[in-house]
Amino acid sequence: MKRVVIGMSGGVDSSVAAILLKKQGYEVIGLFMRNWDSSMNNDFLGNPNLDEPICPQEQDYNDALAVCQKIDIPLHRVDFVQEYWDYVFTYFLDELKKGRTPNPDIMCNKYIKFDMFLKEAKKLGADYIATGHYARMIDGKLYRGVDNNKDQTYFLSQLSKEQLKDVLFPIGDLDKSKVREIATQYDLITAKKKDSTGICFIGERNFTKFLENYLPNQPGDIIDIDTMNKIGEHIGLMYYTIGQRRGLNIGGTKERMFVVGKDLNKNILYISYGENDYLISDACIIDQVNFNTDMRPTTCTAKFRYRQPDNEVTLEYLENGEIKVHYPQGVKSVTPGQACVLYLGEQCLGGGIIKEVQKDGKKLWYL
Repeated sequence: MKRVVIGMSGGVDSSVAAILLKKQGYEVIGLFMRNWDSSMNNDFLGNPNLDEPICPQEQDYNDALAVCQKIDIPLHRVDFVQEYWDYVFTYFLDELKKGRTPNPDIMCNKYIKFDMFLKEAKKLGADYIATGHYARMIDGKLYRGVDNNKDQTYFLSQLSKEQLKDVLFPIGDLDKSKVREIATQYDLITAKKKDSTGICFIGERNFTKFLENYLPNQPGDIIDIDTMNKIGEHIGLMYYTIGQRRGLNIGGTKERMFVVGKDLNKNILYISYGENDYLISDACIIDQVNFNTDMRPTTCTAKFRYRQPDNEVTLEYLENGEIKVHYPQGVKSVTPGQACVLYLGEQCLGGGIIKEVQKDGKKLWYL
């Protein structure tokens, strides 16, 4: 009997994934990862979305334990707090300091869930590892999950071919409603538990208050890019992303406003009123390029944000290992620090991190 070690997060997806693995005849072992030391700050207390004054991570562990007991599989617990800090959270803070918009979940998958976790699973004698991601492995290749609204290949884009070698995604062929239906049939405590939000493993928090623990606020001017007039003050460039239109706190107007750029040196946040061309680019350069396949296409599709529709792109391979991604049709709100994920049909090929955004062959000066 093949042994599978599955990452049990305390959510409904990993719960049902474990059930499906048992039904398929595997010997299943659960492994819960503790990746954040909540004692470092306790801003989760008083969160109106939390019913109990208990660390969300501990609640997740309790839920994972209850599920494992219910379906009769063992649950182990491992501490990756230092590794998470070194490889994920430090990266997250460094990117914010640069005025970029990072995606820590992608790096968490690369360095924790499919690296540190894999090594721990091998200590437990795993033939395979499994997670509750909405994705599929077909003939050793990574494909989108069947549920297009929940597909998570975007967050798996930095995984190497080797990391994906012995991975199972049991719920990749299901949609979310079916997953909850199965959890209900088995009377699992996680059946109606809402999906996790916020930063990977850190959870749902007051983002502004949370970051104050690590990065000092540097308020500055908000400038109307069309008139170059000051129209307000921002609370720190790290709290804003390109294309954002909520939470700008500028009174006296009912017009829609969008964040269109940042000047890190002058600490200026640029906004513009209404739909305009400032948010449209036609090319970007990506670094930290990763392919999980031997293919190197020149044409494919790309997502520049999670759940964004696919965009037709042409790839120009640069000598330094970076890729220039061309999309002459124009795409809105392509943002430095976010992932550009490449697809060929349903197959996810990998991707890179957006380094620079261009229009008409020139770097957008206001990014």
